[in-house]
Amino acid sequence: MSRGRAADRLLALAVWVSVLAVAAVFFWILGSLLWSGMGRVTWAFLTTAPRDAGRAGGIGPILVSTLLILGVCMAVSLPLGLGAAVLLSEFAEAGSLFGRAVRRSLDVLAGVPSIVFGLFGTALFCQALGLGYSIFAGGLTLACMVLPILIRATEEGFRSAPSEYRRAAAALGMSRASALWHVLLPAAAPGLLVGLVLGMGRALAETAALLFTSGYVDRMPESLLDSARALSIHIYDLSMNVTGGDPNACATAVVLVALLLAVNGLAAWMTGRWLSRRVLPA
Repeated sequence: MSRGRAADRLLALAVWVSVLAVAAVFFWILGSLLWSGMGRVTWAFLTTAPRDAGRAGGIGPILVSTLLILGVCMAVSLPLGLGAAVLLSEFAEAGSLFGRAVRRSLDVLAGVPSIVFGLFGTALFCQALGLGYSIFAGGLTLACMVLPILIRATEEGFRSAPSEYRRAAAALGMSRASALWHVLLPAAAPGLLVGLVLGMGRALAETAALLFTSGYVDRMPESLLDSARALSIHIYDLSMNVTGGDPNACATAVVLVALLLAVNGLAAWMTGRWLSRRVLPA
């Protein structure tokens, strides 16, 4: 066997080992959660309020609060992230000082610990803007966390579109806005989807930032200005502060993983549905 073929087989083996190792860790974690908590996930668990500090009852108000926080986060971060990505990829020169400064800032923000975002959200949204501990403050703080990931992923999606698309659109007399909507945005959709999935994953799993902004209350929220508890905070509280809360913590973790998969699947389905209604350039 030649050295080249031996190196190819060794590389293929290393890739397969890596893939299987990652899959094994994922299924081990998922299997452990399902084994410990799946038996408690019932319709009553999903719709009733917690009782006895979370040892009994369900997670109905907490599930609603989590969805509202995620909705505020995505409603704010998606248009801002898309607009910033368009600015960086289509209007700012690749080597300009402005573009380099913004990209460097986004890279730094993506690595900032969540506790720092929590303190920032407390100072700006809860105190300076007078929102207090609320769903709105928590969602806005998560939007600040998600934006760097969403912008950078979407920008790379726009930059991956061949320059021939832009020249062809200009040759056909399309305006810049029309070319962005009908040509470049469909081409950048995979990057946008990656940013959405990563952003929603971080938002759903966040605990530290929400402790400082959305609050700790486990009752059903009546408005976006009410204090609320997210699923991740509920899991933390049951595991660390409530004796005998581990079974319900595992069941809540199962719901959180299922919600993450459902939201990601919905985002992928909506992106595919939107793309299927547009004719992409060959």
